Amino acid sequence: MTGDECPAETSERLAAWLERLGLADQLGAAGLPTLHRDDAGHARWTDPRTGEPLGADQLADLDRLLHAEGDEPEHAVPVPLVQLAQQARVRAELVASPWHDYASLAALRGATLEATRFDVHKAAGDHRLLVVSREQAMVPAFQLDAAGRVRDELAAVLTTLLEAGTDPWRAWAWLTRPAALLGGLVPEQAAADPETTDLVRHVAVRLAERATATG
Repeated sequence: MTGDECPAETSERLAAWLERLGLADQLGAAGLPTLHRDDAGHARWTDPRTGEPLGADQLADLDRLLHAEGDEPEHAVPVPLVQLAQQARVRAELVASPWHDYASLAALRGATLEATRFDVHKAAGDHRLLVVSREQAMVPAFQLDAAGRVRDELAAVLTTLLEAGTDPWRAWAWLTRPAALLGGLVPEQAAADPETTDLVRHVAVRLAERATATG
């Protein structure tokens, strides 16, 4: 907040800035005060701990916090919010790609729902199957063959990543998007090519080592 700026002006400036950057929806996920527009279009900020509107001092603190990145605060971008926004976009793309719940996987396998649920839980616990938890268990389809079983060429890669504690969302994203360490190849596709299978496994080991070191 500048010296000659009133709280209402600060509120609108911060709101417009975050909206322009496409980051307003990431505030709650970052544990920061949330923003909404009232019926008149005015920016309203809410303290996540109390549910009460932000006071002038809290608004000034938020302003300083959001502009704390970099050497030029006036041109700063709140990097954690950018990262959350990117994560949200990637997850939305993943959820829009093919995946199975217990029922659809049971149908693919020609098995009962109970047997499929048990097998999925056991395989996930043994780090043999990538399962992502959202509102429900999601089994990404890319890792499965036509019979609903883990593709042979991906089995070792999945186990390497999952045993190291790699976040399932991160593993899903890495396996299905162009990877810099593979020269832009998509890992799950490259694993199916005998000429690049070993390279995918090698890179997976490196990523697993990194996950273990930072975990």
